[in-house]
Amino acid sequence: MPIPLFSRPPRVVLLRLQGVIAARPGFSGGISLATTGPLLDRAFAVKRAKAVLLEINSPGGSPVQSSLVAARIRRLATEKQIPVIACVEDAAASGGYWIACAADEIVADPASILGSIGVIAAGFGFHDALGRLGIERRVRTAGTEKSFLDPFQAERPEDAERLHRLLEDLHAEFRAWVTARRGAKLKAPPEELFTGAFWLARQALALGLCDRLGDAEGEARRRFGEKVRIVRIGGPRPSLLRRVLPGLSAEAGLAALEDRALWARLGL
Repeated sequence: MPIPLFSRPPRVVLLRLQGVIAARPGFSGGISLATTGPLLDRAFAVKRAKAVLLEINSPGGSPVQSSLVAARIRRLATEKQIPVIACVEDAAASGGYWIACAADEIVADPASILGSIGVIAAGFGFHDALGRLGIERRVRTAGTEKSFLDPFQAERPEDAERLHRLLEDLHAEFRAWVTARRGAKLKAPPEELFTGAFWLARQALALGLCDRLGDAEGEARRRFGEKVRIVRIGGPRPSLLRRVLPGLSAEAGLAALEDRALWARLGL
């Protein structure tokens, strides 16, 4: 039998998914199908890869983008027949946990936050302020629902009820996804897991929301040995304008505040 002159070390791919999940990520970056999809394609195209590790650090965001990114991960994993391991850093919460559940296994640092399996909608009402300022709001619509939840008009009970139904339906989608992906691993009843609460990793492990404690590089070595080769797939480098003038516009400032609010919900 011929003896090979050398053997190649096992190779794994490490892709970092960080930030708020939104269709239009802010100046600080974020996760969306448009920005993350090409990186996922590159990660799963690496030859001879034994696994794809996703370093996830996200407080959540858009349910649609979370679902689209998770679906892309599952499609590529099925096509390439490559196992996927999610490795949580500060948080995989809400939409971040939605994406983590696309992995075959979830690993988390003991101080990581996981969960927040719920849906939230928030806004403001300005109709009283407009009245005090003597400003009249004029709205004309074709269609009775076009002014749904207009912040410059008093909230209508039927609008609040409709929003509640929408949130309940979306929550049902989230619950079904987590149940389908985690299955028998879940160790607590739905009324405990799906309230929107979140936990540190040790308790999340006891609840079945993750599989073990650890980190990405440690997990790669645990599974494939000390000689494992880690191939890092990075995101696009921010433009010069973004790096020099991160607060260029009012829109960017609002996006930064929204990002900060999402992280603050987790105490981070």
